[in-house]
Amino acid sequence: MFTTSRRFSIKYKIAVGYILILCCLGAAIIMVSERISVLQNEIETMTARDMEINNLITSIRYSVVNMETSQRGYLLTGNESYLTPYMQSKAGWIEDYELLYEHFSSNPERSKDLESIKATIEHWIETAAEPTIELKRENQTQAIIDFFADDAGKQDVEQLREQLETLRLNHLESNKAYIADLDKRNSWLLMTLIGMLVAVAIISFFIVSYVSGAIVKTITQVSSTIKEIADSKGDLTKRIKVGTRDEVRDLAEATNVLLGSLEAQSWVQRNVAEVATMNQGLSNLTELASSFLSKVAPIIGASYGVLYYRRGSGDKLRLEKLSAYAAYGDDTSKESFRLGEGLVGQCAQDNRPFLLNQPENYSGSIASGTMKMRPRSVLIVPVEFERKVIAVMEFASIEPFKAEHLKLLEAIEEHFGVTIDNTAGRMEVERLLAESQAMTEELQAQTEELQAQSEELQMQQEEMRMTTEHLEEQNLYAEQKTKELEQAKAELEDYAEKLKQSAQYKTNFLANMSHELRTPLNSILILSQMLSENDSKSLSQEEVGYAKVIHSSGNDLLALIDDILDLSKIEAGKISLVMDEVSVAEIPELLKLVFDPVAEKKGLDFRIELQKDLPPIMQTDGQRLQQILKNLLSNAFKFTETGSVTLKLHRADPAAVSARMPDACAENMLAFSVIDTGIGIPKDKQGLIFEAFQQVDGNTNRIYGGTGLGLSICSEFAQLLGGYIALDSELHKGSTFTLYAPICLPDAQHALRQASMEAAAAASAEIAAGMALPQPSESPAPAADRGSAEEAGKEQPQAKPERPEEVSLLHGKKVLLVEDDARNVFAVVKALEAKGLHVTVAGNGQECMDIVASESDFDLVLMDIMMPVMDGFETTRALRQHPIMKDTPIIALTAKAMKSDQESCLAAGASDYISKPIQMEQLFSLMRVWLTKQVGQE
Repeated sequence: MFTTSRRFSIKYKIAVGYILILCCLGAAIIMVSERISVLQNEIETMTARDMEINNLITSIRYSVVNMETSQRGYLLTGNESYLTPYMQSKAGWIEDYELLYEHFSSNPERSKDLESIKATIEHWIETAAEPTIELKRENQTQAIIDFFADDAGKQDVEQLREQLETLRLNHLESNKAYIADLDKRNSWLLMTLIGMLVAVAIISFFIVSYVSGAIVKTITQVSSTIKEIADSKGDLTKRIKVGTRDEVRDLAEATNVLLGSLEAQSWVQRNVAEVATMNQGLSNLTELASSFLSKVAPIIGASYGVLYYRRGSGDKLRLEKLSAYAAYGDDTSKESFRLGEGLVGQCAQDNRPFLLNQPENYSGSIASGTMKMRPRSVLIVPVEFERKVIAVMEFASIEPFKAEHLKLLEAIEEHFGVTIDNTAGRMEVERLLAESQAMTEELQAQTEELQAQSEELQMQQEEMRMTTEHLEEQNLYAEQKTKELEQAKAELEDYAEKLKQSAQYKTNFLANMSHELRTPLNSILILSQMLSENDSKSLSQEEVGYAKVIHSSGNDLLALIDDILDLSKIEAGKISLVMDEVSVAEIPELLKLVFDPVAEKKGLDFRIELQKDLPPIMQTDGQRLQQILKNLLSNAFKFTETGSVTLKLHRADPAAVSARMPDACAENMLAFSVIDTGIGIPKDKQGLIFEAFQQVDGNTNRIYGGTGLGLSICSEFAQLLGGYIALDSELHKGSTFTLYAPICLPDAQHALRQASMEAAAAASAEIAAGMALPQPSESPAPAADRGSAEEAGKEQPQAKPERPEEVSLLHGKKVLLVEDDARNVFAVVKALEAKGLHVTVAGNGQECMDIVASESDFDLVLMDIMMPVMDGFETTRALRQHPIMKDTPIIALTAKAMKSDQESCLAAGASDYISKPIQMEQLFSLMRVWLTKQVGQE
């Protein structure tokens, strides 16, 4: 191998020194390589750990936000499906917390912060989330409202945000300190490397002194070159140049190879760090892909690049193109690949790179402004995350790719996979946050709508203020006028407030007057009914007739009271519609059953005409619709002596609808026409009859009766239903009243849904009760302006005889009657004792409690609501606390005919509810139901 004496001479002379130099250089190289590797691992570990810690902090914050959003969604809707995210996040945040705690286990201060965060979350769950959810499940709405009045859980959420942000900032400070330490160690490494090189130079100097003068120049040259590399502070681009052909040249060449390897490693690490830094902060995959390609392609000398991202699962799993680099015109690169399809799909499936040199049929092209070229080399590399390929990058170049290019891409893909996954996770978090914000905005929409009118009024006031200021700037006279306008405005506002108070006083007065009228009316109806039944056979036939007249007159008075209350409710805006699907074909059948006896009695022809193309169903308030039609038909029969009355159902006339309701759709309107051959109405009086307490003239009232309320109420009801009533009449030639009503209101679906929810809630409450409770009967329909549907009921049928088991059920039972009105006490006691019941009377609630204290074996309690000393609500609640009377049936009796009375009575603990004047048969029926239930429970 060594053939020249010169080489042998050098080997023998410098063998020992050469070996030492190689050992020193080897040690230095190993130390530098090891340190570089350690630094690389530390950087990778710090980057991965930092990303994971930030992701865990973000995940915990998201889990808490998700729990809070899910909790509030459930509290608002009552839908159990809203609690699914709450339960998932409740279990998920613990896992993230444990992982985060592992990262900070060696840091007592951070561990203490984490324990404080955990305590805050658990405190919010225990004191705010779980209690309110339980309250919602128990349907304690008022308790929830009281809880959120001060919202103690809000302080926990705000404290949690501050704790998480403090943890994140402290972690950033720790990273900064760690990076500063890395810089210090790098400086130490550089000084060590310089020291070692100096030491090698010194050793080489002593060795050189022992060699011949022939090699001194060569050794000096090598030492000088190495020193230049050391003096350049790690410039690995320097190379040793030696002219001799001996072992020194071999050393120089080996050193050059080593420097080239180090330079390649340094190049790879430097570019990896630059790409990793560039990719931070991006929250969109497309932007990330475009930025990545724009950065990496110039580094590896690629003239074209594409990045594909893995989406979907199962049969829909594909690699879809995210972005392209230097694409030209209509880019011919394929938009997506299946696994195993093409080199891109195969690269993802096998998880290995592909390098193609001189491809012949490459679909892409490298283009500039003046030329197009085919690539000479194509490089396809997979991007892996957690042992799964999540993306594939493809590059093309007009020059062959080098080995360091492939190494660079392999080093980059390890970090880039984490970046892609983090970016995709952030996008998903942002999407979920956007959905949460959309739900929040939807919940705020109604509030914003309610604020719209207030804002509009404020805008008007602001415009008025600006106008006032402008006028003030012009002259003193305008200022005086402005003051006068403001004074007038204040007077108008004061007047409006007084009108509002007056309307409230009127409503309260009518409600109280209803109570005062119904209380004596109750005893009149009960006693007159008992007299008309003449069970004792002590009255003559003529006296029985007198009693029937008294009972009928009492019913007429009750209908008048209901008319006045309906009109008051309409004026106060307290009438609520119950929208439901109503069969169009059933309406005339129901009305025919009611008015056929009336027509037969008066000798009139009652006809019903139905158009062929009528819809089978319409969405409306069926009760209010029938109330309007009954009123119109009763009027027609009252004012028609000979001829006929016709009810006609047909499609609405578009011209008539557009004249009264320009914005309405005629195809959506249905017409109900009541046609009679009666006395008719003069043209100049037709608008008057729809006003309250108005009739055609005084003679009408004297001949036909009526108060003038019915048509006014019907007109208001028609407007509430979304339609109106039209009149076509001529004196002595009959009248045609036509009700136009929509087949489907625009918000009917919402109203129907609300009604269904209320009905479901009511049904659920009844099933808790153990059985369906009989509801109080609806108030009688208001009397008509020109007549009453009660004409159909003048011939009252005889009461059906009671079955023996019904008589025996009531006979001998003990009833406690709590009533302060002596007239009602007399009437009700007589009626109850006639059925064989034993009745004990208490004049007020306090007297009731005194009686119960000494005697509590009552089978049933009849409780009046409006009483002095202690009213029915308070007394009922007190009885429900009594150890013996807590399960005794309590039927509430009240003369107030307001909608909330039933709910208030049941909420106080009453078993059932009946309004005054009391229909005794209805009361007996309720008593049988509750007595039967009590026997079944025993």
